[in-house]
Amino acid sequence: MPHSSDSSDSSSFSQSPPPSKQDSSDDMRKVQRREKNRIAAQKSRLRQTQKADTLHLESEDLERQNAALRREIKQLTEEMKHFTSMLSSHE
Repeated sequence: MPHSSDSSDSSSFSQSPPPSKQDSSDDMRKVQRREKNRIAAQKSRLRQTQKADTLHLESEDLERQNAALRREIKQLTEEMKHFTSMLSSHE
């Protein structure tokens, strides 16, 4: 009986690749997939960093614009007070 089981085992090997080649192929695919994933993650982190840098620069620019507009409001308010005072004195 052990002899018949050996023959059935050998027939199953002839139909599929040897396990060592299959394992090697799977390992190769895992390594390639990990490398591809590593590169994708690296690109994602780079894009995220660039986006954060862009937002930071935009925020600084908006802060400068806001400060300039506040100075202009203050100047125009003072000018309005001056003209209102002049108008009152002429009435």
